[in-house]
Amino acid sequence: MIIERTALELRVRASLDAGRIPVVLGGCGSGRTSLLLRLEGLIGPDRSQYIDFAAAATTPERCLERVVAASRRPTIAHIAPLLTSPRAAFDALMAWFDQASSSGPATFLIDEFLDIRTFESFPGLRQVVRDVVARLAASPSRFVLASRFTVRAHRVLRDAPARFEVIHVPALAAAEVQALAARIDGARREAMAARAPAIAALSAGRAAYAHLLVEAIASNGPSVDPVAALATLCAPEGRLTARLRESYEFRLHRARGYGALKAILGILADDEPLNLTEIAGHLHRTPGSTKDYLSWLEDVDLIAMHGKRYAYEDPLLRLYVRLYCRPVPPTDADIVREVRAYAQGRATQLPAPPQIPVVATPVERAAETGGASGIIEID
Repeated sequence: MIIERTALELRVRASLDAGRIPVVLGGCGSGRTSLLLRLEGLIGPDRSQYIDFAAAATTPERCLERVVAASRRPTIAHIAPLLTSPRAAFDALMAWFDQASSSGPATFLIDEFLDIRTFESFPGLRQVVRDVVARLAASPSRFVLASRFTVRAHRVLRDAPARFEVIHVPALAAAEVQALAARIDGARREAMAARAPAIAALSAGRAAYAHLLVEAIASNGPSVDPVAALATLCAPEGRLTARLRESYEFRLHRARGYGALKAILGILADDEPLNLTEIAGHLHRTPGSTKDYLSWLEDVDLIAMHGKRYAYEDPLLRLYVRLYCRPVPPTDADIVREVRAYAQGRATQLPAPPQIPVVATPVERAAETGGASGIIEID
């Protein structure tokens, strides 16, 4: 399901209409891709084209072939002469973006645009990111760019032309969660509406996490509260666990110093926020080398620094590390304990729980008896 973010869509379209290039930045699960796909439908398939650059950016030649072949816009009749070199293929791709369609300037919705850096290792493309920024700024076509790497995007656009406008994906509001819940389980609209503020808080305002929570509650009935649903999703086979594992591994893969970075994430999972000296002491490394490691984690938005103290950018990712980045898998009791602690940590954002019947907690019974468990329920 594509999650609707009406206010965000209006802001991006206003930026487009003003002749700017909106650059949408948000972490994993924040709803960037859903936004671009929604915009493609709203603008119209004859005047817009969504492109996932994370999938397309292989070699410049193959990228040109794949993007042109998948497009609904006019194709290049004789593409072979354009494949004589990586630089020629890149220039041809940029020229293809500039072509006007029969209905006027085209709008390209480019997901993960920073993956153009893949081309930097090819001859003649050492400064490809800078070249792309300059070419898009001068293009007659319209563009919406998106990336999950906020720090990197800000660095790339630091000296970019004024046509670029950075738009950060805001946290999902309770009203947006309520609208999402109505689409998934309209029959229990009132019960889901009462849980919307709690879902928004527990999901840290991330659309993908909220979607999973709403579905878990809808599929298990009104007796399951959001905290219990979150515990279920954090089980070893849970859908949220899979989503968080993907985010964790993907960002570490894009960073450097894999082992040391995992160690720092483990330290911050135990206790945050911490300053540089405290982290270096736990890591048993010098402050200088620790500072490098921290900068690499900041570069992929795994952590952020506020007032010289470091903490996780995504609080649910911290919960994942506490549960799964250890030598043994968590027990049901571990999951219940950690989810409760996470929920209590966000208690200031949680409303009073709705009046619902008290339900049993089969996971806690299973943890005591060693038996199997089903839905994790926390009273």
